[in-house]
Amino acid sequence: MFAKNMGQTDRIVRTVVGVIALILFFTMASGLKWLALVVGIVMLATAAMGSCPPYQLLGINTCRRD
Repeated sequence: MFAKNMGQTDRIVRTVVGVIALILFFTMASGLKWLALVVGIVMLATAAMGSCPPYQLLGINTCRRD
């Protein structure tokens, strides 16, 4: 599928942001709750895959090379 292009720190930050966004989705009453849901899902999905498509397009790689 996609080549891994995210390092450990990047994945941890995305996981934390994703969880916070999902918590906001379940606790907010405004229309922005749907934006929080999308952000949360995207952040958790990219953290789980270890790959970020925009990073690939821009040539960014935070993954350590051995």
